[in-house]
Amino acid sequence: MTATPGDEHAERFTHLRPLLFTIAYEILGSATEADDVLQESYLRWAEVDLATVVDTKSYLARIVARQALNTLRAQARRREQYVGPWLPEPLLLDERDASADLVLAESVSMAMLVVLETLSPDERAVFVLHEVFGFGHNEIAETIGKSPAAVRQLAHRAREHVQARRRRYEPADPQLSAELTLRFFAAAATGDIDGLLELLADDVTWTADSDGKVSAARRPVSGADRVARLVAGLVRGAGEQGRVEFAWYNGAPALRLYLGEHFEGVVTVEVVDGRITNFYAMRNPDKLVGADVRRAIAR
Repeated sequence: MTATPGDEHAERFTHLRPLLFTIAYEILGSATEADDVLQESYLRWAEVDLATVVDTKSYLARIVARQALNTLRAQARRREQYVGPWLPEPLLLDERDASADLVLAESVSMAMLVVLETLSPDERAVFVLHEVFGFGHNEIAETIGKSPAAVRQLAHRAREHVQARRRRYEPADPQLSAELTLRFFAAAATGDIDGLLELLADDVTWTADSDGKVSAARRPVSGADRVARLVAGLVRGAGEQGRVEFAWYNGAPALRLYLGEHFEGVVTVEVVDGRITNFYAMRNPDKLVGADVRRAIAR
């Protein structure tokens, strides 16, 4: 949606679009669906009498969050029937996009989004709106159709749930993370298992999302030795036909995988204390459609 001269609705919406997209993406875990939510939200916004709007940011955030939550609620059954692990759509970002804002950086990290997937739709919306974007309980209550007291309970449960499952966020140095990622995949290409083990945390986990549409592990693989051998086999198995391109997704180092000229997937890497702790491999072709679209985020 592009603003045209004199169109105040469009100008206000366009100005806040990075923030609105980020709200929708964090609630849904899908950039494609976030785009759909923004489109629907703009149609509703275009009908609003601007003279009645006191705070444009708050007003638009409520519209977008409500639409995103409705979408998430409607998807609950489909996600339960998903084949294998469900991962968020990878978000193509420059490594500097969120680096100055630690809350924003963590909120779009693959690790945090995976934890948010374990919340109920209402808990997820409340957590995102309150913890990330700083909206008050009364504002959120109006947005999701709950009482302020219910929102406080949801916020408390969601915060405890996230804290129990998400290790304390310590942003890794982007350059060191990139170097470690490249070293790992270079070692994988030669089958250097000992070299791979030096770069992996003992409890490292490989999680792949395919929805059964392409070949991929349908359960997470854990343990340094198992993950090292799995990745080495994948990289070497591609042989001369395969290639990788370095990129940044969700503010973390990642590799784009190709077989010949065909784009096969994105592997995002999480680095903690100088070791790789998680690989998130997106192989579902439906979730790779927007993988080339660079996104602006804000809060």
